[in-house]
Amino acid sequence: MTLSSSQLRRAAALQEKIEAMQSELAQLLGGSVSAAPAAEGKPGKKKRVMSAAARKKIADAQRKRWAKQKSAAPAADKKAK
Repeated sequence: MTLSSSQLRRAAALQEKIEAMQSELAQLLGGSVSAAPAAEGKPGKKKRVMSAAARKKIADAQRKRWAKQKSAAPAADKKAK
């Protein structure tokens, strides 16, 4: 879809109005109001950090589930034959 220059100017004007309204709303609410904080370069929620011990615990549990699944699969195949 191609836009004419007048449509582009109108879109830019609307975008400016939206941004002005968002900043006004943020001032009223005392915080940052944004539909897409990552797109505007504003920091969003902080990324959660997991400790090495927690990562190891999760990985060990997943390996245990995989091992259980692998050991159960051949038994089911033998019964089907």
